[in-house]
Amino acid sequence: MQAKVTDHRPDVAVLHLQGELDADTANQLHETLAGLLERPVPRIVVDLTDLKFCDSVGLSAFITSKQVIAARGGWLSFAGANPFLSQLMETVGLSRYFAIFPEVDDAIAAAQL
Repeated sequence: MQAKVTDHRPDVAVLHLQGELDADTANQLHETLAGLLERPVPRIVVDLTDLKFCDSVGLSAFITSKQVIAARGGWLSFAGANPFLSQLMETVGLSRYFAIFPEVDDAIAAAQL
């Protein structure tokens, strides 16, 4: 898995994930998220457009991060999930706790509301 962070606004970071997120690559996600969580009010859009696979270890990283983010008054949302990831998030109930958008621009636009 590859992870890259871009800032689309001064207060919103987009975490672009590519490849497969599993037990072998979850540490990289944890390290990248840890850097983003150091921001005073973390506002993160996770771009799943190029993520082909995610297992429970990857999902748990997002859930753990959400707790820290919420405590600091920030948020974490997802964008661009393929049908597999969309179904996975629905099945495990993440869609009840995270905003999920079709495109990154939609998630950023929603952040302005």
